[in-house]
Amino acid sequence: MHPRTLYENAARLMAVSAMAISLAACGFQLRGAPPVSSALEPLNLDCQAPVPASLCYSVREQLELGGVELASAEDANYHLKIRNFERDRRASAITVQAAAAEYTLRHSVDLELVSADNIPIIASTHLKTSESYRYDETNVLAKQREEENLQQQLSDRLAQQIIFRLAPITEARLQDIRANHQKASTPGDTQTTTP
Repeated sequence: MHPRTLYENAARLMAVSAMAISLAACGFQLRGAPPVSSALEPLNLDCQAPVPASLCYSVREQLELGGVELASAEDANYHLKIRNFERDRRASAITVQAAAAEYTLRHSVDLELVSADNIPIIASTHLKTSESYRYDETNVLAKQREEENLQQQLSDRLAQQIIFRLAPITEARLQDIRANHQKASTPGDTQTTTP
């Protein structure tokens, strides 16, 4: 092989490698979730069936990557409850032969954050995400794999939504929530006058 050709091939390889590294780095930053305040530590993740294990794992992984200390229910100051998971798959486009040409997948879940003394920090909130994909009857196995990948992506998106809901909860915000809860639960001073 000619030395110039070797040099050109090496240069191309380096350029492609640099682009791949750049794209990977950008993608990681785009998917990154904001940090969760240490004010919520130790935090208990209460994630039970029918919530899929993939969603529970994604939330746990995001919390651990953010350095959040997780604890058992007995040892935690705050409890993150993930409940009422629902999954839906519907045909969103039909071919002229009346077959499904496109499906839409939807995942939803309820999130609630309470303190160990049952003060609601984040009231029950419904989160949802969806994704569509084309269906091809001639390539069923590939489409099944695509759907499985999309199911995982939807779990990851819900996990990110959960982390985004936790991110604004700082120590100052927690103090405000506690103060407002105390005011609301304390009966107002009513003075009675005797005639």
